Amino acid sequence: MLYILLFTLGLAYLEINYFSEAAKEMLGGLMQVYSLIGFVLSLLLVFRTNTAYDRWWEGRKKWGELVNNTRNLSIKISSMISNREDRDYFARMIANYAFAMKEHLRGGVLLEELNLTNEERNALEKAEHIPNIITRWIYERIHLLKVKGELTQEEVIILDTNLKAFSDIIGACERIRNTPIPYSYSIFLKKFIFIFVATMPLAVITNFGYYASLVNIFIFYVLVSMEILAEEIEDPFGLDDNDLPTDDLAVKIRNNVKEVLA
Repeated sequence: MLYILLFTLGLAYLEINYFSEAAKEMLGGLMQVYSLIGFVLSLLLVFRTNTAYDRWWEGRKKWGELVNNTRNLSIKISSMISNREDRDYFARMIANYAFAMKEHLRGGVLLEELNLTNEERNALEKAEHIPNIITRWIYERIHLLKVKGELTQEEVIILDTNLKAFSDIIGACERIRNTPIPYSYSIFLKKFIFIFVATMPLAVITNFGYYASLVNIFIFYVLVSMEILAEEIEDPFGLDDNDLPTDDLAVKIRNNVKEVLA
């Protein structure tokens, strides 16, 4: 913004002191052109922001689905399984899945956050997709209970409905994370904004004089802020202030599961 201020003041000095009246009148007529271009630019920025917000909101919906599915799965397990060891195992693994998914979407799972035995920790140290491994372990435990006769085939199918949703949810979140806005589209907007702001003083200095620097700074602030806002929320799984509160959601899931399976 400081560079824009100095640049606009320099153009204002040149135009006011060295441009002819005919040149000033011609440049003043450019206001209608810049009004039209500004309208087109605003439409592009609105589309850019809406697209980024849709990604943020879809991520929030998927985490909401995870909260609901972990609750439903815990309630079903609580009503079907009475063995304390099995209930504790499912309580650990369902909570572990939420924490593993949270960090998986950030680039790497922190095993210190998971409630694991030494054997389980050793098995996960070399895994590339830890949430998948945890889901497999839950399926294996359910199959073992079915073989032992503690779960019926109908009960296994009922549990599978919620457990299958785990993979669907993390798959949707990975799609959001791994599919950024195309670089060419993003760089085009940046170039468009730069050219628009860098050349617009030629049109507004005739009407505003040196105060055109303030007008240009304000326009630059609005346009660039919208672009930066879109970049900020298009990847909602990080640690920035505007990202989703996945840490809090993972803690909520762990507390809910513990309460249900206590």
